[in-house]
Amino acid sequence: MQAERIELEYTINTPPNILYYRLSNPSGLEEWFAKKVFDKDGIFTFKWERSEQQAELLEKKKNEYIKFKWLDSDDGTYFEFRIQKQELTGDVALKITDFAEPDERDDIIGMWDEQIDGLKHTLGV
Repeated sequence: MQAERIELEYTINTPPNILYYRLSNPSGLEEWFAKKVFDKDGIFTFKWERSEQQAELLEKKKNEYIKFKWLDSDDGTYFEFRIQKQELTGDVALKITDFAEPDERDDIIGMWDEQIDGLKHTLGV
């Protein structure tokens, strides 16, 4: 089975620079994504209660996007956070691209919904 691409979008009305910090910096990621986060030369280690995973930082552009690849996957998948400000409304949207096996799709979407609820809580939005 091949992993399928999932694209999610959440409205998070906070300035892009504040949101970018929470997505790209270990201490910002610790506020909502993982219990502990370490960055050593572009390799991020994410620690949760019972697991640990490492991801390589592939690309980033300040206040716009950050893209990671899990080190234990070699199938071309990645996860990306993209910040977009709507011109007309001024709303800030966070777009997440991730991949999941077809039978894990709902679980992955649920996980992101939960994580983003935590992110919004830390931002007070």
